Amino acid sequence: MSFQIAGLNPEPFRHLFGLSDDALAAHGAKRYVVDKSPGFPDRIEMRDMAVGETALLLNHTHQPAATPYHASHAIFIREGAEMAYHAVDSVPEVLSRRLLSLRAYDAQHMMVGADVVEGRDTKAAIERFFENQTVAYIHIHNAKPGCFAALVERV
Repeated sequence: MSFQIAGLNPEPFRHLFGLSDDALAAHGAKRYVVDKSPGFPDRIEMRDMAVGETALLLNHTHQPAATPYHASHAIFIREGAEMAYHAVDSVPEVLSRRLLSLRAYDAQHMMVGADVVEGRDTKAAIERFFENQTVAYIHIHNAKPGCFAALVERV
């Protein structure tokens, strides 16, 4: 069974690129200059940003459904990111190197399963979840900091 992982669309974040620190704060965002890698995972390009790049930390609604699981959390994006990552049947390195929490949802956006896995085991966990036909999609979160990492959908 095939699956896809895609980075976030950069369009909703473009208005933040280049703003002053005060203007970012008015949007609830904060700029960082990356000082270690890995450590600043970009959710658009799905990669760890390199030392010296500029990261924006902001709140993102990753579960917009009107259910008890409606949720948002802090994420990093690379300031100026233009192209969203997209891959089929592949897990990006930014996920493979972290401890992850996977949460499986049905078509009504209700959680029907969850697991914590080492990043290297993510593909097998995704495939295991999608064996259950009620699973419509999976959210991946970093298990330690808890930040939203990726949406996984069937192809």
